Amino acid sequence: MSTLVETPATNVIQLQPRLRNAAELEQAAVLGNSGKLANVELDRWANRLARVLIARGAAGHARIALAIDPQIEATVATSAVVKLGAIPASVAQDATAAPGARLGITTKERRPELSDAIDWLLLDDRSTLQRYLVSSDAPITAAERLTERKSA
Repeated sequence: MSTLVETPATNVIQLQPRLRNAAELEQAAVLGNSGKLANVELDRWANRLARVLIARGAAGHARIALAIDPQIEATVATSAVVKLGAIPASVAQDATAAPGARLGITTKERRPELSDAIDWLLLDDRSTLQRYLVSSDAPITAAERLTERKSA
């Protein structure tokens, strides 16, 4: 039995064109296809993606390249990287890689222009989506971050 409760969201804001730092990222919020996402949803999506990154070998303090154009996906990916204690490194439109990054997040559209020196996670790949959808959206624990650092 579903117990869906609909209440007006009070923590929904428009995404800013560019987020300048982690504090702004944490304040970003969105909902649905309208270019908005509630803070709670951003947190859940980022937790799922962080777990996919952990399974892929992401470690704290590592640089993770981000070559993502859709704003919502870029915001979620940046938040996921920050949750791991890793460093998001944006890949500019005219660049092929982010120096020091061995793992990256992108889309099928951007992948052909990017360096093969980075292990790219394709957000819009079917297998990525399947892993993402079955990942827990519970908060990332210190033990998960610590376990990953030890194994990396």
